[in-house]
Amino acid sequence: MLTAKNLERVMELEDKLRSEYQAQLDAKTAEIEQASKAKEELQATVERQLEQIKTLSAEATANKRTEQLNRELNQRSNNLQEEVAAQKKRLKTLQKDLAEERAEISRLKQFDPARMKKNLDATKKKLAEKTTANDVLQKSLNKAKAENAELQRKVKELEAGEAASEDTEASEEAAA
Repeated sequence: MLTAKNLERVMELEDKLRSEYQAQLDAKTAEIEQASKAKEELQATVERQLEQIKTLSAEATANKRTEQLNRELNQRSNNLQEEVAAQKKRLKTLQKDLAEERAEISRLKQFDPARMKKNLDATKKKLAEKTTANDVLQKSLNKAKAENAELQRKVKELEAGEAASEDTEASEEAAA
């Protein structure tokens, strides 16, 4: 019985302590539950932040990649601009050369071989005609010179014959 009395006393003491400290126990339990809820909320927040960190990390990696691509594209763009400038210079040089070649071609067209051959043939034909006419004139001149020489000779003969006939007449008159 003693044990039952002790047990009753312990139970009474427990009830008394419980009644005294029940409010504190309830407050502590509530605090523990709140702390537990706060811990869960913090855990959820940490998990959300971890997901955000992972997302931001992936985005940062993508941003770094994009920035690298932008730098590469910028470099390519600069290289292409330099190449375009060089090609423009080359184009101007080629256009200048083309203009010179066109000028030379126009000068050479003045000496068109077909036209020159045609002109040469026409000139040869005219030359042949003039040569023929010259030959005819030369023959005519030679003939005229021969006739003139013949006539000169006849004039001299006649003059000599006249002088001889005058001499004969003078000698006949002198003899008479």
